[in-house]
Amino acid sequence: MQAAKSVVISCAGIGSRLGLGTTKALINIHGKSLIRWQLELFQEAEDIRVVVGFGAHDVIEEVRQYRPDAIFVFNHSYFETKTGASYCLGARDGNAYALEYDGDLLVHPDDMKKLWSAEGEWIAYADQMSDDAIFVRVNERGEVLSFSRESGDYEWTGPCCLKREHIAYTSGNVYNQLEPHLPLPGIKIRVCDIDTYGDYERALKFVESWD
Repeated sequence: MQAAKSVVISCAGIGSRLGLGTTKALINIHGKSLIRWQLELFQEAEDIRVVVGFGAHDVIEEVRQYRPDAIFVFNHSYFETKTGASYCLGARDGNAYALEYDGDLLVHPDDMKKLWSAEGEWIAYADQMSDDAIFVRVNERGEVLSFSRESGDYEWTGPCCLKREHIAYTSGNVYNQLEPHLPLPGIKIRVCDIDTYGDYERALKFVESWD
């Protein structure tokens, strides 16, 4: 039997590079907010925790329309911290495993099903797509051995899943929380990370390809 998982969606950041004047969670992708697309990927999840900060009221209002049972966690230090802090805060008091999902990600639904059914701890990665990528180096079994800003086999995109007790607090990035536990099983996925307006345009095309 698969261990119980909590889903932690990190939506606390400002997303200033996007230039659309709203938190990333609320950007419109073909008539639906980004957070709604994400919530639809987690229909099977019983425990969803949305970490909020910038624009918290509007994000909470949007999430409650589709998942009134969602738990909201505040990252009051969203100006000074990155997604690692939100992951730790969201995972507290949750289930044995916590699946981390950045609020600016869109994962292909077929790949999300694969991730959801994966047991234990794991890291997702993809073919390089970003100009400012964090790379992963993997072995012949696809296990993630290390992270690097210089070079690697694939791009680290998230999501990931760790045991709750392995998620140490950091003001930095999620990959900093993963590093002490490497090597970890890796899963290659199709994903779109929305940081810039160009990424947003790619996300529109990415969603169209799901049909």
